[in-house]
Amino acid sequence: MTDMDIVSTLETKTTQTPNLETKVIGSSHNQGGISEALDEFLGAFDDFKQANDERLGQIEKRMSADVLTSDKVDRINTALDRQKTKLDDMMLKAARPHLSGVENGLSTAANAANGDHKKAFDAYVRKGDTAGLLSIDTKALSVGSDPDGGYLVPEQTETEIGRLLGSASPIRAICDVRQVSASVYKKPFMTTGPSTGWVGETAARPQTSSPTLSELQFPTMELYAMPAATQSLLDDSVVNIDEWLAQEVQVAFAEQESTAFVTGDGVNKPRGFLDYTTVDNDSWSWGNLGYTMTGADGGFSGSDPSDALIDTIYSLKAGYRQNAHWVMNRTTQAEIRKLKDGDGNYLWQPANNPQGSATLMNFPIAESEDMPDIASDSFAAAFGNFKRGYLVVDRVGVRILRDPYSSKPYVLFYTTKRVGGGVQNFEAIKLLKFGTS
Repeated sequence: MTDMDIVSTLETKTTQTPNLETKVIGSSHNQGGISEALDEFLGAFDDFKQANDERLGQIEKRMSADVLTSDKVDRINTALDRQKTKLDDMMLKAARPHLSGVENGLSTAANAANGDHKKAFDAYVRKGDTAGLLSIDTKALSVGSDPDGGYLVPEQTETEIGRLLGSASPIRAICDVRQVSASVYKKPFMTTGPSTGWVGETAARPQTSSPTLSELQFPTMELYAMPAATQSLLDDSVVNIDEWLAQEVQVAFAEQESTAFVTGDGVNKPRGFLDYTTVDNDSWSWGNLGYTMTGADGGFSGSDPSDALIDTIYSLKAGYRQNAHWVMNRTTQAEIRKLKDGDGNYLWQPANNPQGSATLMNFPIAESEDMPDIASDSFAAAFGNFKRGYLVVDRVGVRILRDPYSSKPYVLFYTTKRVGGGVQNFEAIKLLKFGTS
């Protein structure tokens, strides 16, 4: 098989992936399509390694790679990214269970209350009937200056929205998530710990100094989506309204959240970890995020590119490395996918099962398209224990306001939730700067 045949085969497999996706959607328990797609992805990665090895061999022999070989590597790399995107979409769709009417494990009274709420909410969404919701006193006015009101969605619908967001939002999936009932979450922390020391069994205990406490605040901001439906869709009793609503708002919420958690400025949105002051890790202090450097402007060092990755890993204290993740976008991954260690092993490795994630030097990668591309002095990669380093705050309660008037013949559903976020531990996250200073 020629080089062009290999690339053509990979691209053909990528375009055929939606057929596999159809098999998954047809049955939530059918894993055949996902397994087949994963096998094709792993096979494509083997082809990529062979092509890249050829490119590297040419560079070693004559200080440059053949143009056709480099082009083949880039095309296979692009095909790999497309296949991974399809596989991720298939996994997300296969993970969506149908919502049941009542949550299990609750008392009879709680189940009855949830059932009544769901029934009343269903009548409101389908027909605009507010009598049921008013009778159980679930009217919720806006917290801010917005004069519009809304109705709380049933608990199981809110839970499903949160679950889908965890699957679709890469940063939320690896961070600490707290639910609060107030508009601001306040977290105290010690800037100076209490004095300690060793003493004998009968020796006097000298008085120790008290700890110095400070406080981090995480305000929750309003995030909204406005899915639309036709009245015929709402009149169709076969349609699961809870499931439809959760899936419609999931995409809008996930995209906005993911961007804010990475680059948000904290003004009417969460503050992203890239918005904080950055300093060279040798000069790190609390309140800043430390970074290491690649040693090359807008790229990796030509002699030892993996050294920058190793430096970033070990800039993090041992206690944080155990559950650490890399965070980067697909473009950065495509560049890192070409790197090898001193023994000739590829640093980037694909997931070995559909539920897994790709790894870089044995640490999992969280793919976030909101991370910047590799460029001069960009922070295109982050590494850290985000479960301890970044906090996502969800205020309990998702609200719906039905609007059948603004966009006839469609019915709009103004859906809001309040969410905040920010760095809670500045030691737990490090950045990789593609620069020299």
